[in-house]
Amino acid sequence: MEYVNNVLDYLLSHKLLFSVIIIIFTLLVRRSTLALIRGDGAFITEKQRKWMSQTKNGTFAMLLIIGFFLWKEEINEFALSVTAIAVAIVVASKEIILCFTGSIQRASSRSFRIGDWIEVGSLCGEVIEHNMMATVIQEIDLAGGRYHYTGKTATLPNSMFFTYPVKNLNFMKRYVFHNFEIIVPEFVNLYTLLPSFRKRMEVHFEHFIEVARRYNLMIEKHAGVDLPGADPVVYIGSMPTGEQKVHVMIFCPTERAHELEQLIRADFMAEYERLFINRPSENQQPEGALNPAS
Repeated sequence: MEYVNNVLDYLLSHKLLFSVIIIIFTLLVRRSTLALIRGDGAFITEKQRKWMSQTKNGTFAMLLIIGFFLWKEEINEFALSVTAIAVAIVVASKEIILCFTGSIQRASSRSFRIGDWIEVGSLCGEVIEHNMMATVIQEIDLAGGRYHYTGKTATLPNSMFFTYPVKNLNFMKRYVFHNFEIIVPEFVNLYTLLPSFRKRMEVHFEHFIEVARRYNLMIEKHAGVDLPGADPVVYIGSMPTGEQKVHVMIFCPTERAHELEQLIRADFMAEYERLFINRPSENQQPEGALNPAS
């Protein structure tokens, strides 16, 4: 017992050494815990990500608390000595303060959690980690309409939450409103094409349309707003340069959005070719008809 007291007295009198030992020990425990949570799987589940994030944040908070109590006297002396330059310190640490307050704002508003899809400014991705200073996301190709991971990881400082609105796209993980346009340079009556085009489109939605309608209704109840229906929407517009524009909006499984877009484009082109390209010319006479000039 006396030996233990002597060791503690020695460590308390050499606080720097004691701090290094505490940090090394804590980091080793954290590393072992994270390895235990991750396991041997090739992919990390959403539950594992949550536990890993909580472990990292808890370790960081514990180190801060231990460091504060260990160096309390030195911190008090330092605080008294820097009173004259307190304003300069606040200005210099503006971004750090904004990151901390941004983290508090995120936690209090519950705008997102690990596993959610979010959009901040021009960046979109799935949240894989967040702490007091930053939020880490796996980038998703939302602008390109493919809704798959790009392989890039983006680290967002929490101060961005005061500059850009945070859009929670979590409902888009299963089903998405996918919009695309088809440009027709030649001016023809496209409204005659719509009935047959819609029939061809419906074939691609037969096997999941009922599930899509139920999911669409669930989102409406959760959000408390009237959303567009789950049935495909097609309307025709025009561009400033005179081309016609066919706008298509579909509500479909997220992972199939790009595939369905290609199938619908192929259907439109097939119907357009059948009605406007391969039709007989108005001036063409049937075979065997007499020429009036003869």
